[in-house]
Formats: sequence, C-alpha cells, structure tokens
Amino acid sequence: MIKRLTLTSLAIAAVLGLAACGEKPQALNANGVKQDPAPYTGVTIKSQYVQSGWTAGDKNSWEQQLKARAQYGQNDYTRVGAQQK
Repeated sequence: MIKRLTLTSLAIAAVLGLAACGEKPQALNANGVKQDPAPYTGVTIKSQYVQSGWTAGDKNSWEQQLKARAQYGQNDYTRVGAQQK
C-alpha cells in the first residue's frame, strides 16, 4: 500500500515537473519583423559626434567617410608612419 502510494506520488510529481518544462509559443507582433533603417540615414538631430562633410541620407557620402576613416583613422601603419617622421 505504501509502495503504491509512493510510486503514484512520484509519477504525479514527474508529470507535473515535465509539464512545467513546456515552451511558450513565440508569435510575431502584428507588423511582423521590425527592419532597422539603413546606416547611412543617420540621426535626425544635430550632434557634435557627426563627422563634418557627411550628410545624413547620402549613401555616397557615407561610403566616402568610411573609406577615409579606415585609411587615416584606423590604419595603424599610417598612424605609426606619421609619428616617426
């Protein structure tokens, strides 16, 4: 009798434990997936961190600024060479 009660309580505990591990459904919102704007669209407010010579929304200007920054600001070979002269 006690053995049967123990087995029954263990079975109920196992069923309840496994029921708690279920995954909740993940549904999209009404609009679907949110898309980020293109990076060259920039910010709408005037900021001190915006590079001069770049206009928000101009893709060509954005690409030119990236090339210039990669060449002069983040290229260690040009930075070290300028310090040694």
